Amino acid sequence: MKQNIQEKLGSIELPNSYIELLKKINGLDFNGLVIYGVDGVLLDNEEEVQGLIETNEIWHENDWQKQYIFFGDSDTAWYCYDLKESIYVEIDKPSGTLIQSFDNFDSMLSDALETILL
Repeated sequence: MKQNIQEKLGSIELPNSYIELLKKINGLDFNGLVIYGVDGVLLDNEEEVQGLIETNEIWHENDWQKQYIFFGDSDTAWYCYDLKESIYVEIDKPSGTLIQSFDNFDSMLSDALETILL
């Protein structure tokens, strides 16, 4: 997966906690929150999951969105890493307005999970 990411999305480094999450569950689709997993073409089985690479390729069709690596989305927001600012962010869908920023992937994921569980 790391090699395919380098080829398709450029030289980005995935957070270790995201990689550890994928080792336990291949993405998440619950109550409107989607955390992208390993793309189906990289798996031996045919899991129905939105893959990180293919989903980012779709979002990157819009030039302004190329500054982000998208890790997931909900009905109202995207959960991303902002390559220009080097921070994790929740941005409004579809306006792209910053909702809030996070110090790391874990705090962004925790906030996203808390939001859907409330």
